[in-house]
Amino acid sequence: MKVRLLLGATAIILASAITAQAQTALKWAHVYETSEPFHTESVWAAEEIGKRTEGRYKIDVFPASQLGKEADLNQGLKLGTVDIIISGSSFAAREYAPIGVTYFPYTFRDPGHLLAYTKSDVFKNLAKGYEDASGNHITAVTYYGTRHTTSNRPISKCSDMQGLKMRVPDVPAYLAMPRACGANTTPIAFAEVYLALQNGTVEAQENPLTTIEAKKFFEVQKHIVLTGHIVDHLNTVVSKSVWSQLSNADKQIFTEVMQEAAERATKIIGEREDGLVATFKERGLEVTEVDKADFEANVVDKVALEDFGYRKEDWEAIRAVK
Repeated sequence: MKVRLLLGATAIILASAITAQAQTALKWAHVYETSEPFHTESVWAAEEIGKRTEGRYKIDVFPASQLGKEADLNQGLKLGTVDIIISGSSFAAREYAPIGVTYFPYTFRDPGHLLAYTKSDVFKNLAKGYEDASGNHITAVTYYGTRHTTSNRPISKCSDMQGLKMRVPDVPAYLAMPRACGANTTPIAFAEVYLALQNGTVEAQENPLTTIEAKKFFEVQKHIVLTGHIVDHLNTVVSKSVWSQLSNADKQIFTEVMQEAAERATKIIGEREDGLVATFKERGLEVTEVDKADFEANVVDKVALEDFGYRKEDWEAIRAVK
């Protein structure tokens, strides 16, 4: 009996050891706050992948730039310091310039147009181009929000931005609208924007309403200007080293779960955006509707797609997506 018990205990220990060895630990990182759906749905996805793979993957999510700024995270996919990230196509464009065309101002009509694009052949071709260039694989796309401008001076038309000290991410396409309107753009890391607005280093910035809320930019700005210049999105990206080692079955699980998470986050963002204009007005901010056609005409007249390494045929194909 003692021998049987000993053998049984040994078997349990060996089984536990094998399970521990079989479990793969992965790091999923992003720059967003823990209150934002980009984080909460990433946590859900990490846990769901663990369940659907019967514990073979343990994924820890690191929010709020804990593992570095967005540029660092994209570099980390190569270095192996991160395995999965949520990041914009603007950063993917550093590996494959054409995919950044989605950040050219007024490319998308609205969020519905963006989501239709993610199911189109032009998206598949751009995502494949990025994968061929970097080895990393885009599994899902999340609606990030429609980018608007906040400022400490009133703005109602493009020319009102002349000389405006404006923080813009260090991404070429993000510069197009502010520069076309005469603003003086300054790249400042996302985590440092609030302080820069507070101390007057810059007097304006641009981000979706949900980000303006989450990062509390409304506390240090007087005006919200609904320029709607970029309908923005984030990609869920798996590193080359991880994606290449996944079985086809696990690739399917990762993709399905990450796409479900993207859909969940997209829904939350849309619902939050719908009520924020009224919320900001209640907080005493001046919310201004602008003539988007004026801004778009200036961009088209003064900025060339080719200057950013984008292809006009991609841009036209995206604009034509129904």
